[in-house]
Amino acid sequence: MLIPAAVSAVTLTLERTIELANDSSLMAFRYRNMYQSSYWQYVSYRAGRLPSLSLSLTPAKYNRYMTQRYDSEQNIDVFREQQMYSASAGLEIEQNFDLLGGTFYLETDLEYLRNFGANKYTQYSSVPLRIGYRQSLIGFNTFKWERKIEPLRYEKAKKQLIYNMENVSEQAVTYFFALALAQVEYKLAEENVASCDTLYVIGKRRYKIAAISHADLLTLELDRVNARNTLENSRISLKRAMFSLASFLGMDKNTEIEVKMPGRPQPIDIPVDLALGYAKENNPTLLGHKQTILEGEREVGRTKAESRFNASVNASVGFNQVADDFSGAYRSPLRQDLVSVSISVPLIDWGVRKGKVNMAKNNLNVSRIAARQDELSIEEDIIMTISDYKVRQRLIASASEALDLADMAYVQTQQRFIIGKADINSITLSLSRRQEASKNYISALQNFWLSHYKIRRLTLHDFESGISLSDQFDLKN
Repeated sequence: MLIPAAVSAVTLTLERTIELANDSSLMAFRYRNMYQSSYWQYVSYRAGRLPSLSLSLTPAKYNRYMTQRYDSEQNIDVFREQQMYSASAGLEIEQNFDLLGGTFYLETDLEYLRNFGANKYTQYSSVPLRIGYRQSLIGFNTFKWERKIEPLRYEKAKKQLIYNMENVSEQAVTYFFALALAQVEYKLAEENVASCDTLYVIGKRRYKIAAISHADLLTLELDRVNARNTLENSRISLKRAMFSLASFLGMDKNTEIEVKMPGRPQPIDIPVDLALGYAKENNPTLLGHKQTILEGEREVGRTKAESRFNASVNASVGFNQVADDFSGAYRSPLRQDLVSVSISVPLIDWGVRKGKVNMAKNNLNVSRIAARQDELSIEEDIIMTISDYKVRQRLIASASEALDLADMAYVQTQQRFIIGKADINSITLSLSRRQEASKNYISALQNFWLSHYKIRRLTLHDFESGISLSDQFDLKN
């Protein structure tokens, strides 16, 4: 025997629905994981600005081979067998110098060598300390560009997460009002069934006294049948809307959800210039273009540097020593200096480098044009959305008034039909207007809240509280 799954019931407000969507929906989970990838990339960048310590080890290396040697007694070269065992270890500390693009380093090394064969001997070679600096003199400074791009990349990823979560809120609004509309339609269908049953009973009585025609009675019976069919269709639509919202919120599919309609929202004045300013500062699409332009400028700088001659320097000062025993390798170390300068000069490349520079410049220009186009598109979207938002604030009041009037008109028409002062067409028309007014009111509320969260998404600013969504995110994290 199959045991039916337990059915839980929950009542949701619009605010609670949005909270659950941002906390438990699959969309929110996906967006948070996308952000985590960028977060750890930024953590890696920050770690790269700190000193790094590395250990290199070669614990054992054995080599047996034939090598050419000079035999002084016979005055000839001969091949002799050679066996050698060696081991080495080293520690190195590195610190990148972003301003010049070079690297400071501090090293210490120890090597051990043991030769076998006719001439056996053991040697230790140590570098107790070596400090140095290496960098490209004229080449491309990667560190400088990383300091510009990586913080912007992370800021864009953070605001992209907030942007995406506001998109989740918009989806939640859509699912919420889809269920709200299905709920109202089901309730109206139930009321209509009860009303049609009553009207049909009254119609049969009036038909017996010839107060209405047989055609009118058949129309009442048809309305009764249609009302029951509409109720069944409304029940299916209600279950479907309920299942969709439960799935979106990560709830059990058998959850019975009842939504509580939000009240009439308080009007909020949103200055267009202020909204545009927040969008330019916070919108992740525009931040992404800033990043793309910086990356384009970096590529131009890199290709220009590679098209010229390049020079690099490596300078270090330290100590080293060689001895037959371990302690001797660290006794009275000798001074060790190193200065090397390398130069690379391109002579003939048949325009390859020049072509790369021009291509990088063209790509940068394309990025700037695309950024300007998207900026204009976002500005237009914000202006139109704020305009719609103001209109929809007024439409809610108008739709609410129309709903009240439609309810009163339906009740009065129903009463007039009962006492024989209204015909069937009047009651049918009144019912249709009531249903239409209910749908219009819910649609007005839905459009208002969709515009509300769209403005939040485009600007990443909560105009109701006056707080930046990015600041709220930083406080929570």
